[in-house]
Amino acid sequence: MEDFFEDLKNQPRPNLFRRIYLWWAHDGRYYHKYFKEGVKNLWYWFPIIWKDRHWDDHYIFEVLKHKLKAQANYIGKRDFHTRAQLDTKRMRLCVKLIELVQDEPYSIEYMDYHKDRVWFTPVEDRPGNSLYNSEEIWENYDEYFKKYPLVYKRVLKGEGVFTLDGRDEADMKRIIAMSIAHLNQERVHKLLFKILEENIRGWWD
Repeated sequence: MEDFFEDLKNQPRPNLFRRIYLWWAHDGRYYHKYFKEGVKNLWYWFPIIWKDRHWDDHYIFEVLKHKLKAQANYIGKRDFHTRAQLDTKRMRLCVKLIELVQDEPYSIEYMDYHKDRVWFTPVEDRPGNSLYNSEEIWENYDEYFKKYPLVYKRVLKGEGVFTLDGRDEADMKRIIAMSIAHLNQERVHKLLFKILEENIRGWWD
């Protein structure tokens, strides 16, 4: 087989033979390796593709997270360049940040600092329908505010998606807490994409 391709290399030949030679010289001789890698990729990606849906960003992040895990393992294991371990560390940090973006723990953290009593009352003129009611039993938002003093100050200056205008004192504290939660969750999102923007072009082996 090698002699055949050597003859093709050294003798005049039609374009078809030239293309065959170039294919063999650059890709063909490694085809078995490509095939093996392709089968491994199918196995690795099958669970993600099987569960993939086109509904929202959760599934986009699932694909990105799975890719970052694979590339971190690959580059970290080979360790071919001086930044390999640092790149691996940053990729794994991005994986953790993606999980925080997906699970949104910061957006609901403030709920650990208060408790509501909830009940339903029937609507007289609409049989079968009920009206939702809630009452705050206790709150400890001040502890929550102490946990994030800088974000608390930002909210008092008007940052956040909820307006503070026209709120009574009890409602004000809840809205501040909700705004802090929203800003904290946004910080996770921004940090993730900041790390990707600053590093992703250097993540190669």
